[in-house]
Amino acid sequence: MDDIIIKVTDLVAHYGEFKVLDGVSFEVKRGEIFMIVGGSGCGKSTLLKHLCGLMRPTSGEILYNNTDVAVMDADELAEMQHGIGIAFQSSGLFNSMTVGENVAMPMREYGNVDKVLVDDLVRFKLSLVGLAAAQHLMPGELSGGMRKRAGLARAIALDPELVYFDEPSAGLDPIMAAGLDDMILKLKRMLSTTFVIVTHELDSIRMAADRVLMLDKGEVLFCGTVEETKTSSIERVRQFFERRPDEFITQGNLS
Repeated sequence: MDDIIIKVTDLVAHYGEFKVLDGVSFEVKRGEIFMIVGGSGCGKSTLLKHLCGLMRPTSGEILYNNTDVAVMDADELAEMQHGIGIAFQSSGLFNSMTVGENVAMPMREYGNVDKVLVDDLVRFKLSLVGLAAAQHLMPGELSGGMRKRAGLARAIALDPELVYFDEPSAGLDPIMAAGLDDMILKLKRMLSTTFVIVTHELDSIRMAADRVLMLDKGEVLFCGTVEETKTSSIERVRQFFERRPDEFITQGNLS
């Protein structure tokens, strides 16, 4: 069990009367890049919010290091969240702060880091994501890819063992997206960080994923390696990874 950092069992979640997640179960291994995929509206981002403790499930269990996130009180939840990294799709940077101040904020607020060391640590974290020269820039002065990397630098500010990343490649051109994928692989090798990433980018999945969880209509359709998708007996899985459209689209039935 020591190699399992997250274990989800029979997770059910609702938005009002609508069931978004229906009996979702899976495990994430320590030190792997685990990607959550599926079509629009399948429950990917909702699942991520539950894993982070940002939403409470209707029922089920979410074990992080053998402790159930779903039943934590507010103080326990805050402590858990301070120990993980969360990189949002929009980067989540504060526009009124410099890039360096954004990365420094978790260190100053939650890290008990010696004030003398903060600037050096900020430069180190930014250098890990290729932004050593951007410390004094404002977020508005960065490109989309640079903002994503700055958000990742802030997510790893306190050396978390686990980082959640929501749609890291969204809005990036292929070269920038490949660079970000390479950065995530480098951080995994250097820091032994576990990444749980929501994405729909097939190139990123093929380049970086150790294992993939595919959701469909709130249920787990597949969990395994990208290589295993090629021989899956589930047509929907093969269709997704082969990037084949539904038949009704190819036949021109768009009404």
